[in-house]
Parts: sequence; C-alpha cells; structure tokens
Amino acid sequence: MEKLKNLKSMAIRFNLDDGLSPDRKSIKRMLSAMEGMYLDNEKLKEMLKDGDIVVYEFYNMGLPEDSGELGFGTTILYPGKIGEEYYFTKGHFHSILETAEIYYCIKGNGYLLMESPEGDVELQELKPGVSVYVPKRYAHRSINISDKEPLISFFAYRADGGHDYKTIKTKGFRKLVVERNGKPELIDNPKWKA
Repeated sequence: MEKLKNLKSMAIRFNLDDGLSPDRKSIKRMLSAMEGMYLDNEKLKEMLKDGDIVVYEFYNMGLPEDSGELGFGTTILYPGKIGEEYYFTKGHFHSILETAEIYYCIKGNGYLLMESPEGDVELQELKPGVSVYVPKRYAHRSINISDKEPLISFFAYRADGGHDYKTIKTKGFRKLVVERNGKPELIDNPKWKA
C-alpha cells in the first residue's frame, strides 16, 4: 500500500499529426550528428555544406531510470536520403541487453531493422496502426522510406534498460535498407565491422 500512496501519475499530450508534444521539449538529431553512420559519408558531407538539418527528433520524458519504471515517447523521423540510403535513427542496443521494447506506428511508412549480437537480423514494416515488438538482446533502428512524410512512432521500454549507441556507431548494422529501382531493398553493409 505504501507504494500506491507515493505513486504519481502524469499525462503528456502527443499530436497525432506530427508526433510532437506541447508539454515537453524534443531532442533533435541533426545531420551532422549522423556523420560516419551512412554508407555514403561523402554525400553527407556535401549535403552539410547547404546547412545542418534535423533528421529526427524524440522525447526523453525525464522519468527516473529505475527498475519498475517505463521509458516512453515518440520518435519523428523525417523523410530524406543520403545517396540511396533512407534516413534512419542512430539505432541502439539497450545497456541492459535483456531489455525488450515496443514501437507503435502512428503515421508514415518505414521499417524497424533489428539485429542480435549473434547476427540474427529481422526487418519489420512500420505503417499506421502496426505495433512491432523488439525482443530483448536486439539492437534496433527506425528507417523512413517515404519521400513525403515523417515516420512517427510511439515507443516504450523498461526505464532502467539504458541505451548503448556506441556499439552501433563503432560497428554499424550488418544490413542496410537502400532504394534500388524505386523500391526499398535490404543489402549487406560493406562497412560493418565484426
């Protein structure tokens, strides 16, 4: 009973059209923060000459990262490509590898690329109304394949799971989603480091 007495609820609004919240400030990932992550890094550098732009933004709700709590928010991944590779989120493992996550697509069209440390790769389509369960031990990255609208997803995971971005930044994902003949195609990543 003591826990219930101290429990504090919260209500946070998210706009279903753009995924943004009037109640919180988003964290923006600029194109410059993605340097070295795309296959065609020279194209990225060339694009930066025209100015830095937001590739995606997401929310950190500021909740305690304690066992038993949930981290949640929205990710808004804008449309675009670097060469033939669609815009994507940096992607991460969870610091506590045994952490699963759930994504619910609100708007747009894209994929969730997932990969275990052992090399199992899964690709699930994200479109409005589709929920994707990311199993524990899997790194994951959202990919927007639309050329017109953002890919907006709601996510939730155990708050103490943490984020390991370093492994992905260092090694990359084993696979990439690129546009070939006007359609998305899953290819081997020639820059992946074992």
